[in-house]
Amino acid sequence: MNLRRDFLSAVTLAVIATPAFGQAPAPSAGSAGGTQGGASIPDFSGAWVHPGLGFGPQLSGPGPVRNKSRLPSGASNFNQVVGDYTNPILKPEAAEVVKKLGEASLSGRVFPDPDNQCLQNPVPYIFWNFSVRLLQQRDKVTLLYQHDQDYREVRLNQPHPATIAPSLHGDSVGHYEGETLVIDTVGVKLGPHRMVDRFGTPYTQALHVIERYRLLDYEATKEALALAAKEWPGVGANMDPNYRGKGLQLEFTVEDPGVFTMPWSATITYNRDVSPDWDERVCAENVQHDYAGHYYSDKDAHLPTADKPDF
Repeated sequence: MNLRRDFLSAVTLAVIATPAFGQAPAPSAGSAGGTQGGASIPDFSGAWVHPGLGFGPQLSGPGPVRNKSRLPSGASNFNQVVGDYTNPILKPEAAEVVKKLGEASLSGRVFPDPDNQCLQNPVPYIFWNFSVRLLQQRDKVTLLYQHDQDYREVRLNQPHPATIAPSLHGDSVGHYEGETLVIDTVGVKLGPHRMVDRFGTPYTQALHVIERYRLLDYEATKEALALAAKEWPGVGANMDPNYRGKGLQLEFTVEDPGVFTMPWSATITYNRDVSPDWDERVCAENVQHDYAGHYYSDKDAHLPTADKPDF
């Protein structure tokens, strides 16, 4: 299958210690929730997966930029990402950026992005990761992403500091609203090849992302995954076909008055991973053929290199 090289560049190096045989069943989501301030909190712990390369549909209101390049089925063509620059959420300057990068894709080249350049992924771009593992503690929630050992730490029940030092993942604080985990992120750092989605949609330092995680029953999860697959056909992740417990849905809202005319939202729906193992994945380093073949639309796009090892 001719998937984009930014997806194929992930290679498995090692498997974290778990039984190789006699695989244990996936834990039942919501079966071991804790308490916070006397109130019970939902259990989102464990490994979750979703199969699509892009964002799922919004639950209501304006949605994300979609792919103009479509498969015969009507779904998004993940081998050619051409953002719809006419989406009314985009300001003219942002629409021009998306249009230019789409033209690069149509020419047969691939524009550099955080994934194919082996860079840390900003929020919300990072949500493309097929696998995520949530670790819930009393004072924080940690989200582990499989690609390039990326992770985020979310402080619970605390405000953003008065002065924020920008970082690629931004400053994230969270709290529980009943059965929903709400995460508020600001202070996402700017840099080369940084974008909020697969289409190169830019962002400014005013970017503000709100995530809402909640559990869905089996039928609702199945329906949400089927709806998401109509936009982005499954290309990754191994969902457990025998799992009949609850799924996890992320609904996120994006605001950035420097780029967007209005807030917009999208979803990512997860199911349980078929395997309890957690693979370590890093970007492949043997990419000289990419440069020789002028694979990237930007001649200055190069993966990070070092003159000597770090060990």
